Amino acid sequence: MSAAPAYGEDKGGSAGPGEPEYGHDPASGGIFSSDYKRHDDLKEMLDTNKDSLKLEAMKRIVAMIARGKNASDLFPAVVKNVACKNIEDPNQLIRASALRVLSSIRVPIIVPIMMLAIKEAASDMSPYVRKTAAHAIPKLYSLDSDQKDQLIEVIEKLLADKTTLVAGSVVMAFEEVCPERIDLIHKNYRKLCNLLIDVEEWGQVVIISMLTRYARTQFLSPTQNESLLEENPEKAFYGSEEDEAKGPGSEEAATTTVPARKPYVMDPDHRLLLRNTKPLLQSRSAAVVMAVAQLYFHLAPKAEVGVIAKALVRLLRSHSEVQYVVLQNVATMSIKRRGMFEPYLKSFYIRSTDPTQIKILKLEVLTNLANETNIPTVLREFQTYIRSMDKDFVAATIQAIGRCATNIGRVRDTCLNGLVQLLSNRDELVVAESVVVIKKLLQMQPAQHGEIIKHLAKLTDNIQVPMARASILWLIGEYCEHVPKIAPDVLRKMAKSFTAEEDIVKLQVINLAAKLYLTNSKQTKLLTQYVLSLAKYDQNYDIRDRARFTRQLIVPSEQGGALSRHAKKLFLAPKPAPVLESSFKDRDHFQLGSLSHLLNAKATGYQELPDWPEEAPDPSVRNVEVPEWTKCSNREKRKEKEKPFYSDSEGESGPTESADSDPESESASDSKSSGESGSAESSSESDSEDQEEEKGRSSESEQSEEEGGKRKTKKRKKVAEGQGDGSSSDEGSDSSSSSSESERTSETEEEQVEPASWRKKTPPSGKSAPVAKEISLLDLEDFTPASVQPVSPPTIVSTSLATDLEGLTLTDSPLVPSLLSPASGAGRQELLHRVAGEGLAVDYTFSRQPFSGDPHMVSVHIHFSNSSETPIKGLHVGTPKLPAGISIQEFPEIESLAPGESATAVMGINFCDSTQAANFQLCTQTRQFYVSIQPPVGELMAPVFMSENEFKKEQGKLTGMSEITEKLTLPDSCRSDHVVVQKVTTVANLGRVPCGTSDEYRFAGRTLTSGSLVLLTLDARPSGAAQLTVNSEKMVIGTMLVKDVVQALTQ
Repeated sequence: MSAAPAYGEDKGGSAGPGEPEYGHDPASGGIFSSDYKRHDDLKEMLDTNKDSLKLEAMKRIVAMIARGKNASDLFPAVVKNVACKNIEDPNQLIRASALRVLSSIRVPIIVPIMMLAIKEAASDMSPYVRKTAAHAIPKLYSLDSDQKDQLIEVIEKLLADKTTLVAGSVVMAFEEVCPERIDLIHKNYRKLCNLLIDVEEWGQVVIISMLTRYARTQFLSPTQNESLLEENPEKAFYGSEEDEAKGPGSEEAATTTVPARKPYVMDPDHRLLLRNTKPLLQSRSAAVVMAVAQLYFHLAPKAEVGVIAKALVRLLRSHSEVQYVVLQNVATMSIKRRGMFEPYLKSFYIRSTDPTQIKILKLEVLTNLANETNIPTVLREFQTYIRSMDKDFVAATIQAIGRCATNIGRVRDTCLNGLVQLLSNRDELVVAESVVVIKKLLQMQPAQHGEIIKHLAKLTDNIQVPMARASILWLIGEYCEHVPKIAPDVLRKMAKSFTAEEDIVKLQVINLAAKLYLTNSKQTKLLTQYVLSLAKYDQNYDIRDRARFTRQLIVPSEQGGALSRHAKKLFLAPKPAPVLESSFKDRDHFQLGSLSHLLNAKATGYQELPDWPEEAPDPSVRNVEVPEWTKCSNREKRKEKEKPFYSDSEGESGPTESADSDPESESASDSKSSGESGSAESSSESDSEDQEEEKGRSSESEQSEEEGGKRKTKKRKKVAEGQGDGSSSDEGSDSSSSSSESERTSETEEEQVEPASWRKKTPPSGKSAPVAKEISLLDLEDFTPASVQPVSPPTIVSTSLATDLEGLTLTDSPLVPSLLSPASGAGRQELLHRVAGEGLAVDYTFSRQPFSGDPHMVSVHIHFSNSSETPIKGLHVGTPKLPAGISIQEFPEIESLAPGESATAVMGINFCDSTQAANFQLCTQTRQFYVSIQPPVGELMAPVFMSENEFKKEQGKLTGMSEITEKLTLPDSCRSDHVVVQKVTTVANLGRVPCGTSDEYRFAGRTLTSGSLVLLTLDARPSGAAQLTVNSEKMVIGTMLVKDVVQALTQ
């Protein structure tokens, strides 16, 4: 046939020199022919530069696959042709997509191609492509772990990237491929800390988790300082001049007796991490907030961990899934750091709409937070929960009541009585759970509760839950001497129903029979033998073995061993009371926020949190040259100053004290320069100022100074001595913006003397203000405002005189006398009665004077009087056990107090803006007295002096949830200016603010610890109707203040 040669000629076509032949017409069927001699040339065709040859090769490969032929050896060449063209595309999205597709192909044969593509993408100009390269690294590592060394080189290169888009992805790759190579992080540590605020939320979580582990290996534990202070507080904190003066020989001698320990000083890089993660507590992402919370819990000093409580409580308003994870972590935290969640106790109250899992977790937290102060409230809540229809929740509530009774001795009887009342409940599950808990509580004081044991014995006829029946039988057997008449009868009833009981009940029946046989064999000998005979033939081998063992042990026989003589000691040995502990007690060995912590089991891929090093590694490994991108010109600084979130500006008069640490951590620097820390406010307060006001601040202040310069000259001289030449700033922290008080208009400055601690610091003439060596655009201030302690002017003017002088005010600027609050609030309060103190009577008053040792502390005057006939010697404060955040500055020891004499001492207490009681010991040479000082909410603040316009402006910022309003009716005796002002200032340490209307009263103050504004407005009508408004970001303080003021005005 001639068709075949003609077909073969058409198929062959013409080919140029050196080029393989191929079919021109795919439709002719030539590519489906059986002649595959040229398949070896397919790789050569795919490697050529001509698109026509590549296209033909691809057609032939598709034809092979269609006929079921194996073309896998051509796969790398095909992938290279498909991917390489797209990887070199000018569009960054196509380049990134090509790399993403290539890295998703799970075929080991293309690993070299994938590695080349990742290396090329890591040097791409587009940060999006570099980010995709970082994502591809873990995929390649999981495909071929032998490429680890090359991938580490790429990771090291990407870690040096200066773009926020890449940071999170490359850290994730680092965690997947080489988490042990912390040496790669050293040079990039500070950059990651500063970039953290701008990284996407997913990246923030990954970076924070990695930095937590990094910090645990590179910094010393901040808690070691506290143990050192407990051993020797004065020497550890202030040092000792005598030790420095000693020679080398004396030092060696000292080390032989007491191991030398250096006082803890936080590494600046450690502080940088804490400071730059703190703003993220306000993130909208629950995962980010949780990551920062676990970082603070594992890395921060105890005094600073409390800042995470408010953020975690905020997350409880989210979805139930988020609540579940957050509550798991809060339950773990609340075991060791109970104090930081106590102010938010009501946030953990249970709603009827909560799922059962959320209810049980909230119950766990409430139980952990219960103490002697709040236990009445907690028990009232539990009483309500018991009536719930959710049986699992009710059972958990009864267990929680038992834990509270175990931990707090003074409510044990109350809880026990309440549980006994539950025994008459109609619900069998409630009764059964109550029996189990009562059994554990009775083990603590069995002799005092014989009646309860009798009551439980009567329930054996009704309760059918096996665990409850077993608990009752164990109690009766263990304390059978307290119920000698009832116990044999219970055994008789149980012997009747022995065969029908559950296995756990049968075991306890055998135990009961053995114990009664040993203590009352006359009445129970036959019953015991009957029960043991029944058990001998039981279906359960545990019960059969127990019966044989018990018979040989208690029944004397001819071949009786030595154990039978000690049977009574074995069965009736005193047993320790069970300890009811939280199931979250030991969960903190897992990193908080991790899946392993949630499951309470080590999950795949979990990395253990390293222990703190005993000696700090070399911090110089993190030193790098300052890159150009972190430096900015003065013009750029000025622009940054106007940004509301990244405000890190310096005041015009030079750097001021940094406000990035908590009150307790600032106490040392505050004591060195008394007026300096008060001039600093956090950036959040200055951020809320209008930009126009910031621009015009300097010109406005200059103009006002020229107008009022003569009037202020004499008054300035009075406070000039109290001013320093400059303000110091902590090493490693940037200077913060000046306080809002220094931004006030000059009208108020003309008419009043500002305290030295509020004055804006001006550097001496001829000396330029010190400038920070390195200023990072992303180096943020904390959100917590610095504490401001106002200092009252030296002249004290009575309230009545202040009221008379108010009418003489002709301008907006207030007179100093009209702003003064009374010298003290409430009168003396008893701290220790003379009978309890064996002749020593102690009272205390809140003086409302600034405490010289620490401006954050409330000054408390302690009055001692000796009504005994012998002198009292060595009066001092013992070691206090205080809630988190509260601190005490002790008064100097009173060596001797003669009979009939009195003495007064001053001590400072930092209540941390809460009304929690400060518990401590008053000690003499022979006795210790436990005392407690609980402040009224009005003593937690100090007056602020401001004009009417400033008051309105600040009030406008504190609206919504920060505003509490209450309507009241003033009695006839409380409608004059003098009475209203006196009653308000007696309740709260606030300063009077001038007002243009006669029927409106305004007062202002700041909380001592955080410096939060508290603004009080009373709008009184001639008819007696009035409205009280308190504006403060501290909602709890505002609510309590409204209650106290309303009570004072309506009495």
